[in-house]
Amino acid sequence: MISYFRPAATLLLLLTILTGVIYPALITLLAQSVYPTQANGSLIQDAQGQAVGSTLIGQSFSQARYFWGRPSATAPYPYNAAASGGSNLGPTNPALSDAVKLRIQALQQLDPDNSALVPVDLVTASASGLDPHISIAAAHYQIKRVAKARKLPESVVRDLVESHSEPRQWRVFGEPRVNVLGLNLALDVAAQTAQP
Repeated sequence: MISYFRPAATLLLLLTILTGVIYPALITLLAQSVYPTQANGSLIQDAQGQAVGSTLIGQSFSQARYFWGRPSATAPYPYNAAASGGSNLGPTNPALSDAVKLRIQALQQLDPDNSALVPVDLVTASASGLDPHISIAAAHYQIKRVAKARKLPESVVRDLVESHSEPRQWRVFGEPRVNVLGLNLALDVAAQTAQP
């Protein structure tokens, strides 16, 4: 029996050192040297250098002076990374239709002068419930409301949307998009500089 125990214990110790110490240390060193931003959570910092979020996880914005992201279906609060997931409501489910109608009404009540069609990503949640981006169309839909609430010229807000637009990934995957948190932080800076 002892003759079986010694090689098993030796193998356990070697594999523990290899896969539990050396491999994680090597991957961490590689990630920190090649992709330091991504390895540290893709954090976004405000003007004072404080981390206020990540480019990978959305945040809830409900004030008229901010761009709004996609609705989040996570519980018990929106954009809860510990409870990532969609609503799992199918396109023929009346509950999804009712939720979309309510979201459209909320957008139209907040911006009654806007007669444009509401982009679908402003009224439907993503599969993860954490999507930090909106489409360019969703950002353009909100420009008038945000400019009016901030007392900024629409051209300034439009320029911010354009400068924060991201192309398709590797020019192939996905659609052009805007990171909502990054755009809203830029709006805060623009509003501060515009004040007399």
